[in-house]
Amino acid sequence: PPSLTPTRALSASPRLINLSTLAQIETGASLTAGFVVGGATARTVLVRGVGPSLGSTFGIAGAMTDPKLELFSNTTGAKIAENDNWGGEGGLLEVASSVGAFALASADSSDAVLLVTLAPGAYSARVSGVGASGGTAIVEIYEMP
Repeated sequence: PPSLTPTRALSASPRLINLSTLAQIETGASLTAGFVVGGATARTVLVRGVGPSLGSTFGIAGAMTDPKLELFSNTTGAKIAENDNWGGEGGLLEVASSVGAFALASADSSDAVLLVTLAPGAYSARVSGVGASGGTAIVEIYEMP
């Protein structure tokens, strides 16, 4: 019988297209994920700080009820953007779906979302609980195609 040999297409220039980290965040603490935008041109990224949807969608007990997301330049230390309560913006639903991100529980969830275009450089996304609250949260970073 013929033998089957699996084949794999490998990119000549592989790249990471998404990154996430999930953790229990103590009261008053934060969860930070660092990432680098490489190359010579700006890239658009979707950054999410998810807590409430972890509980309602995946049944994770102790999910953070109101995460706040902040994005910083590691070069200057400056805050670039922040979000607390994404607001159900329709464009963000389409963007999240296009990169394979799980759907947030509802348009009025307290999850946090940013869609930003960043110049090449090093960045950090930080999630903390509003009012110094704690709980389980995930930070996600997706490169837009």
